[in-house]
Amino acid sequence: MMKLIPAVVVCLVTTFTGEPQMRASHITFVPLAAAATAKLDDLTPFRTIVVDVAALIDKGDLPGAKTRIKDLETKWDEAEAGLKPRAAADWHTVDKAIDRALEALRAGTPDAAKCKQAVTDLLAVMDSVAKA
Repeated sequence: MMKLIPAVVVCLVTTFTGEPQMRASHITFVPLAAAATAKLDDLTPFRTIVVDVAALIDKGDLPGAKTRIKDLETKWDEAEAGLKPRAAADWHTVDKAIDRALEALRAGTPDAAKCKQAVTDLLAVMDSVAKA
């Protein structure tokens, strides 16, 4: 029996050469080529929130923008498990841009110009990732 287990493992590894992806109750294997080209899902729901935040900043409503960007943070965190495995590098790029926008809006005394720039940069990052 002990010799059978390593043989089964070798068989499975050679059969399913690819990148494992965890799902709720099982592991699936994606061929390496597909894993390398996987992209983030549709970012429209997240981008919509960022556009709302930008509009609030343009109106001078930084407290409202700070409140609205919390929605982005929550939705992004909730979607992490589904998005990050699809394109980890892109996910991290967007995540860092979100962090910069959050930091700007949550500053002790937020600067409207810095907030606007951080949100503009975030939109640009989202758009570039969507096109990639």
